[in-house]
Amino acid sequence: MSGRVATMQARVYTPISTVMRLLGLDVGDKRIGIAVSDETALIASPRETLERQGNKRDIAHLLELARREEVSEILVGMPWKLDGSSGPQAEKVSRFVEALRRSTDIPITTWDERLSTVGAERAMIEADVSRAKRRGAVDRVAAALILQSYLDARRATQATQESLET
Repeated sequence: MSGRVATMQARVYTPISTVMRLLGLDVGDKRIGIAVSDETALIASPRETLERQGNKRDIAHLLELARREEVSEILVGMPWKLDGSSGPQAEKVSRFVEALRRSTDIPITTWDERLSTVGAERAMIEADVSRAKRRGAVDRVAAALILQSYLDARRATQATQESLET
């Protein structure tokens, strides 16, 4: 039993050798909400809202931010329909994702973002954020909700795999 405890303690105290910061995106027609995780990939925080200026400029801005933040993965929310099918907005985001993939070697993952903007709007209403301030913040808050959902799911999957290995 003490060998198992020592192994578990070794896992807990193993230093993180690389930064695992992720960039989360909520891509819309007019704006891109941007969120960034902490270095341990535990907590997502809203970062900024980018006013769209065309794919080329948008991607250049995102990749510069990714370089500055030492991002190891980019997560893009996919606006699937409630029935899980792909609609016109999901097709637009898919084209953006493909353009982004052609522009970088950073791994890009897509993640279901259904109702993230609604959730962000509700959270800000509950926090008594004014309508004017919500307009500027809803996209980056939605990006943080999408990224946090992904981080939580990834952690749960890793925990499950670790428990199966012991």
